[in-house]
Amino acid sequence: MAAPQPLQRKLPPRQVYKSVDSKCSAQFLEARVGRNALLAVIPDPVTCFSTAKYSQMQLFRVHSDSNLVIVDWVTSGRHESGERWEFDLYKSTNHIYLDGDQPLFLDSVLLDKRSGTSIAEQMQEYQVMAMVIISGPKLKDLRCQLQEEVKQMMSRHLRSPNTNTSHHVRSEPRHGPTRPLLIASCSTFGPQALGMVVRIAAVTTESVYMFLRHHLTTLKPFLGASPYCQAGR
Repeated sequence: MAAPQPLQRKLPPRQVYKSVDSKCSAQFLEARVGRNALLAVIPDPVTCFSTAKYSQMQLFRVHSDSNLVIVDWVTSGRHESGERWEFDLYKSTNHIYLDGDQPLFLDSVLLDKRSGTSIAEQMQEYQVMAMVIISGPKLKDLRCQLQEEVKQMMSRHLRSPNTNTSHHVRSEPRHGPTRPLLIASCSTFGPQALGMVVRIAAVTTESVYMFLRHHLTTLKPFLGASPYCQAGR
């Protein structure tokens, strides 16, 4: 019997237009991932226009042998129009439940113009914020490799330039503050580190596309194609 072919669906560009009468655009996704199955939710980023309001909720139910990849990210807006974090509201919630109703991963990101500090001030020069969730036994090698590479990358970025032995982080070198073009962090979650989340902030959208293409290419045998192989080019 021939092996089942992966089902792929191309998602449309996720652009959120200006809010009309203060209405909020909303999206809800719920999925159940079967035993020994793999679900990959790997869209392009959300781009909110000036004054836009957007809220999304993604709910996933998995088993201990289910496999799940989620990429959830947002840009600062229409750069070509000079917009930088000028939307009114962005909220993204991701909940993963194990074997029915046991919380495995609960996360929510809120960028609200009504907060005391503007979104642009909070993000400073960074124009993209992303989160990658990788869970399941089939993806253990990917998690280990990604965690080690992110650790090495950030060690190179943050190592003090004045000594070869110190690991002290200098945020204000003598020639002025400098920050990496892309920063990332990893943390595990769930029983026996079943899952991992990678959080990313970057100056350009292309740098995140490059990061995703490089690190998710090992999904090609499962999906039939490398994620983001054409996107952002």
